[in-house]
Amino acid sequence: MRSITTAHLLADKHLLRTVERMRPDADPAEVAARAAWSVLTEPGDGIAGALVDAFGPQGALDQALSDATLRAPLEVVEARAMNEAVARWAPRADPRAVGAALRDAEAVGARILLPEDPEWPAGLADLGPHAPLMLWVRGSTEALIADESVSVVGARASTGYGERIAAEIAGDLAASGVSIVSGGAYGIDGMAHRAALGVGGITVAFLAGGVDRSYPAGHQQLFERIRAGGAVVSEVPCGAAPTKWRFLQRNRLISAAGLATVVVEAGWRSGTLNTAGHAAALGRPLGAVPGPVSSAASAGCHRLLREYAAICVTSAAEVRELWADAAGESRAQPPADPDRVRLMDALSTRAPRDAMELSKRSGLSAERVHSILGMLDLEGGAVRRETGWIRAE
Repeated sequence: MRSITTAHLLADKHLLRTVERMRPDADPAEVAARAAWSVLTEPGDGIAGALVDAFGPQGALDQALSDATLRAPLEVVEARAMNEAVARWAPRADPRAVGAALRDAEAVGARILLPEDPEWPAGLADLGPHAPLMLWVRGSTEALIADESVSVVGARASTGYGERIAAEIAGDLAASGVSIVSGGAYGIDGMAHRAALGVGGITVAFLAGGVDRSYPAGHQQLFERIRAGGAVVSEVPCGAAPTKWRFLQRNRLISAAGLATVVVEAGWRSGTLNTAGHAAALGRPLGAVPGPVSSAASAGCHRLLREYAAICVTSAAEVRELWADAAGESRAQPPADPDRVRLMDALSTRAPRDAMELSKRSGLSAERVHSILGMLDLEGGAVRRETGWIRAE
């Protein structure tokens, strides 16, 4: 098995000098260890997060990938899960890869942000063990700690209507000092970033790949503008490709970084709904902009409004109302959907049940069961198995 420990990292003098240049104010052993975890893991790895929480980044490396592996006690990580995690980390356990990631970051002027830094986005703590272990940032780290921030997301295949509304909402909010958080993609994301920059506001783009990559390539100039007036951020090291899994996990950072999440346009099965699911799981207020009932680009927004307890928003003022609770104001909570409660009662945590059986047990129509299951799947309340559905524990 490949091995990597803090001792291995600090024995590499070139790596150590790079760390000291990039973060002269921080403990080089911790910086190197967190950079190693960034190379070892995929975003949102809860086993790595639990180990680092329990033992610190350096101790976690020694627990997981030392030559004489100690292995974490069962109260921290279950043995089978630990073994599976080590198996997926081991192929990347090479101190040279960590050194390369640090040098590549230094070459493009990226900065290393640690959870204890004052510029660390406070909302990321809500992700628990799935929070990033460090961030790679190009631009201003201060952009990550604006007093107010909102996540504005939507379809890549946006319409003129959606882009106009996104620009109005993001521009008006940014002009009043609200930081606009999004994912740098084509369509609604890009329009939200541009609108914020157009009024001299702050905007932050969370990427699914390394901050040295302009993805999509057509947004290279946009990312340059964002770096000048905000920040481009990723939890994966420079050189990392933006895979499908990393896009989905990146979305949790977008949701966590904002006081609220607003979906401007989304198709019925849009990946944007994944961001909405993360927002709901984190307890963030969720807003959706309605569109023409005949527009496929707004079908996902209408789905969120009808089935997902999203709040209808049409202006910057209405978006601000979404985080009224966070500002100490009260908002009446919508009553629990009785159909949802009945379906949750019909689901088992162990025995998968298909839609027909769930329909019989809950007394709901098969169509209604399928509708609620889709939303439960979106927010992580139910899990699909080969033979049916189970309730997430």
